[in-house]
Amino acid sequence: MSSSRATLIGSTAVLMWGTLALLTTWTGAVPPFQLTAMSFTIAFLLMAAKWLIRGERPAAHLRQPVAAWILGVFGLFGYHFFYFMALREAPPVEAGLIAYLWPLLIVLFSALLPGERLRWFHVVGALMGLAGTVLLVTRGGAIAFDPAHLVGHLAALVCAVTWATYSVLSRRFGTVPTDAVGWFCGATALLALPCHLIFETTRWPEGAGQWLAVLALGLGPVGAAFFTWDHGVKHGDIQVLGALSYGAPLISTALLIAFGKGEATALVGAACLLIVGGALLAGKSMLARSKRGG
Repeated sequence: MSSSRATLIGSTAVLMWGTLALLTTWTGAVPPFQLTAMSFTIAFLLMAAKWLIRGERPAAHLRQPVAAWILGVFGLFGYHFFYFMALREAPPVEAGLIAYLWPLLIVLFSALLPGERLRWFHVVGALMGLAGTVLLVTRGGAIAFDPAHLVGHLAALVCAVTWATYSVLSRRFGTVPTDAVGWFCGATALLALPCHLIFETTRWPEGAGQWLAVLALGLGPVGAAFFTWDHGVKHGDIQVLGALSYGAPLISTALLIAFGKGEATALVGAACLLIVGGALLAGKSMLARSKRGG
């Protein structure tokens, strides 16, 4: 049951990532790298507050293997860097679709981990989730990848591979505490700052509402989500988590509709059936274990 519990904890990251699009629309015109620097700073402060409350020494979590540092910063900063580069060089729909290959890649890459067994229902469940995501992102329309945007497409693919690799390899660093992710967030904030200065013009949030949205990003989808995800991929069912990750765009779409920024259609309903059905299929072995009570 400890694995199932860790999987449930990790799945809360998917719930939080589902709020990312809505919260981002509420931050106004703050450019991406600046928003990354701000929100990851908040994420670091969130973990620092936990250390302070528990009387822990921050430096104790700073001393981690070099390989763990490389993987952590590569995952958190690398994913965002290549994603934003993809959006600069390719249409958002195309970049988003390619980038959202990462849940499927997690399921496939997990087969390389010791003790993991990739079953047909893991793959089929992840593919159903991908199909549902394609419906949501393209709104049922056709899409053609223009070779002129090849650089952006490649950046999106590297983005997907980066997050999948980070998530799967984190399993090999199970002894590295989740508290270390707080330091990885701090490093990501520092690296995002020069990227902002090079590629963007500074735009601060306007009004209390936009500042609160930035704070919510740092506390939730760009904060606590990475901590719960770390626990989940290290100690839970990583294949189930990969399939469940396709729930993020579904939750995002539902929230946008609920707040008047989207429209409920039959296509959204079909995507919902595919994503939820795929998640249930991929997680059927975990559900069976839960019913048996072991």
